[in-house]
Amino acid sequence: MSTSLYVGNLSWETTEEELAALFKDVNEVDNIRAKIETDTLTGQPRGFAFIEVPNEHAETIIKKMHGYELNGRELIVN
Repeated sequence: MSTSLYVGNLSWETTEEELAALFKDVNEVDNIRAKIETDTLTGQPRGFAFIEVPNEHAETIIKKMHGYELNGRELIVN
């Protein structure tokens, strides 16, 4: 089973691949997927994403990653 975590305050330069790799590296979890939400009209990133993580790692990931700096911005993870 997996849980979707909200990740906010993303820089527009952040990619889904970069975000997924960061969460995998920091938490040593292999099966993480990231989806950065985009504006339907412009295609621009909206500054937040959803990360799909295994249930048993969700709480640890939130504690480690909330406030983590990525591309000059502190992540909001919940």
